[in-house]
Amino acid sequence: MRLVITGGAGFLGTRLARKLLERGTLVDAAGNARSLRRLVLLDVVAATVIDPRVTAIAGDLADPAVIERVVTADTDSVFHLAAVVSGHAEAEFDTGMRVNLDATRALLERCRKLDRPPKFVFTSSLAVFGGQLPDPVLDDAPLTPQTSYGAQKAIGELLVYDMTRKGYIDGRSLRLPTVTVRPGKPNKAASSFASGIIREPLSGIDAVCPVAPETQLWVTSPRRVIDNLIVGHDVAPAKFCQTRSVNVPGLRVSVEEMVSALRRVAGDAVAARVKWQIDPVIDKIVRTWPANFAPRLGPALGMNGDSDFGTIIDDYMQEMAT
Repeated sequence: MRLVITGGAGFLGTRLARKLLERGTLVDAAGNARSLRRLVLLDVVAATVIDPRVTAIAGDLADPAVIERVVTADTDSVFHLAAVVSGHAEAEFDTGMRVNLDATRALLERCRKLDRPPKFVFTSSLAVFGGQLPDPVLDDAPLTPQTSYGAQKAIGELLVYDMTRKGYIDGRSLRLPTVTVRPGKPNKAASSFASGIIREPLSGIDAVCPVAPETQLWVTSPRRVIDNLIVGHDVAPAKFCQTRSVNVPGLRVSVEEMVSALRRVAGDAVAARVKWQIDPVIDKIVRTWPANFAPRLGPALGMNGDSDFGTIIDDYMQEMAT
C-alpha cells in the first residue's frame, strides 16, 4: 500500500507514521490486508522519521502542485491531519479558511481524480459542536460550531461524506477529543493549556491555566488516539451505516481534576506550579466545546477511551524517561 499523511512532521503525524511502520499492514478500500510499501509524509517542514519505506516532502498543502506530487495515481489511503489549530484559525480567519477548508477541498478533489477511490481519514474535532446541546452529546447531535475552526471542520466533514456518497473516496471523519499530554512547546491551539499544565510543572516550570478550575474537557491520550485513527481507517464501510463521522471515545475530566491527578502522581510541589489566570479569549473558545459525550458508534467500531487521567500522566512520564 501507498499511504499519505498530511501534517506528517507534526506530533500526531510522526506518532502515526511510526505506528503504521511498526504494524506493517493495513486494510485497503477493497477490504484486503496489505503490506505498507510506501509512506509519504507531507508537512511544511520535512519529517524526520527514518525508514526506507518513508518519503518526506516539505511543501504547502494549499499548493495544487504539491498535492499532485504527493497524491499519485497509486495512492491507496490518505490520513489528513494537517490543519491550522483552533486559536490560530480564530485569530486569522483567512489563514484558517485557506488551510483548513481550501486545502482540504483541493486534497479531496485530487483524490476524486484517482482511478481507484482511496480511503480518506479526516481528523475532525469536537469543535463542530457548540451552543445548546443535549447532555451528554450523542452521535447524531446537530453540528453547531461556535468558532471558525469548528465551522471549517464541519464543512470538511460534509465534503468527506458527500464525496464518499458519490463513490469518489472511501471517507471517514474522526472527531478527536483534546489530545494530552503533548510534549514540546505550546502552540496556538486554544486547548494547548491542557498539556501545558501537566508538561511544564513536570519540567520544573510554572504553567498558567487560562480557564477556570471547574472547566471540563473531553480528552484522550496520544497513544489512544493513534490506535483509534488506525481503527477508523481499517473498519469496513458497512459499519458506518448512514454516517461517516465518528465521535471518538474520550475521557471527561475537569481541569481541577487534571491538576489533582498531577498532585497524586508527582506531588504537591509539582502541582503548585500551576497558576490560575483567566484568559478571556481562550476561555470563551473553550466554553463553546461540549465535554460530555455518549459515543456509541466509535466503541462499536472497536475504538476505546482512556480509563483515568492519572494513567495518561503516567504514560507521558514513562515516555519522557525513555
